[in-house]
Amino acid sequence: MKFYTTIPKPLKPFFVAELEHYQTAYTKGDLREAWNHLERAHIIGQRYPYAHSYVHWEMLLFGFKIKSAKEIFGQIPRLIFGGIKSFVGKVPIGNPGGANVPPLKPFPIEADLQKIFAETEISQIHST
Repeated sequence: MKFYTTIPKPLKPFFVAELEHYQTAYTKGDLREAWNHLERAHIIGQRYPYAHSYVHWEMLLFGFKIKSAKEIFGQIPRLIFGGIKSFVGKVPIGNPGGANVPPLKPFPIEADLQKIFAETEISQIHST
C-alpha cells in the first residue's frame, strides 16, 4: 500500500492557483466562481492529506461565510476523515468535495484538470 503525504511539486502550482482564484472571486463577490475554484483545488489536492484537509477547511469557512448550515455540517466529517483517507490512498477521485455531493462518490474529472494531471505525470487512479 502506498502512503501519500504532500502534494508533488509539479502539481502544487496548479493547486495554489486554484486557491488564489478562489480568493479573488470571493473578494469580488462571485460566490459561484469562488466555490468552483475550491472544488477544483479539492480535485487537484484530494490525494494528499495536507492539501485535502486544507481545502475542506476552506470549504468549512466558506460555509460559515455564506451562512450555510448544510455546508458547515457537511464539511466537518470531510475535514476529519478526508486527510486520513488521502494518507492511505483511498479517495473518490474527481469528487468536488462539497456537502452537495456524496462524500465517497467518484466523479469524472474535467478535461483541463485531466490535462494537468497528464502533463505533471500524476496518476489519478480511481479508488474508494
